[in-house]
Amino acid sequence: MSDIGAAVERLVEVMRRLRAPDGCPWDKEQDLRSLRPYLVEETYEVLDEMDRVADGGPWRPLAEELGDLLFQIVFHAHLASEKGEFTLADVATAISDKLERRHPHVFGKDRVEGAEQVLQNWAKLKADERKAKTGRAGSVLDGVPSGAPALQRAERLTEKASRIGFDWPDVHGARAKVDEELAELDEAIASKDRAAIEHELGDVLFALANVGRKLNSPPEDALRGTNKRFTARFHRVEEKLAAAGIPFGEATLEQMDAFWDEAKAEEKAAKAAGSP
Repeated sequence: MSDIGAAVERLVEVMRRLRAPDGCPWDKEQDLRSLRPYLVEETYEVLDEMDRVADGGPWRPLAEELGDLLFQIVFHAHLASEKGEFTLADVATAISDKLERRHPHVFGKDRVEGAEQVLQNWAKLKADERKAKTGRAGSVLDGVPSGAPALQRAERLTEKASRIGFDWPDVHGARAKVDEELAELDEAIASKDRAAIEHELGDVLFALANVGRKLNSPPEDALRGTNKRFTARFHRVEEKLAAAGIPFGEATLEQMDAFWDEAKAEEKAAKAAGSP
């Protein structure tokens, strides 16, 4: 096994050198705001590689993408160190302290009966920390980023609320809520009230996100998988249209539906052929 400490220290030194007076002109120009899109981009590239690994792909590319994401963390920490605010060591120490503090059943003498109790304890410990810092416990929903993808945020909001008992006892209650919200969406559609339609559509999506959480199937991941399948199938439809000599944009819906069904059948056959 390689020396983790030495490898991280080398990365920190590379970062220092890039920001040095005779370093890289581009790196020297960056600040917290300019780096925001790169942090987001690298995060999504990691997610892409995670999906490929889940589909049976190699792990090594994931290591490369995690390295790109780690570099963003090192970059931000270095910017802070230049201003005398904190260093990468402070970042690592803070998260280590937090993890030990929030896992008293591992690093202390507390005992838990399962993952659900761990989450409940976590929520209480976070509230205690907030109260110590600000004088108030705040909300159990605190900490869910407002800028997160809406579907992912819906899942996290319902998961956080569940930690203090605000939850359906099983998936059936959450699933029934979807039907209730769909009925209200139908009413809004009939009214042709744009604001009401958007409101009720949001409620349907929120309810579906909650069902995904109850099924331990993250809705963001589920939708990303569907987007991937749609893209692959639609590309096949376009290829079939071109092979059939149908000019771009002139295919009928019936033609495209037929090719879509073919693409779906081919995908299913390929998956069956590749299964053990």
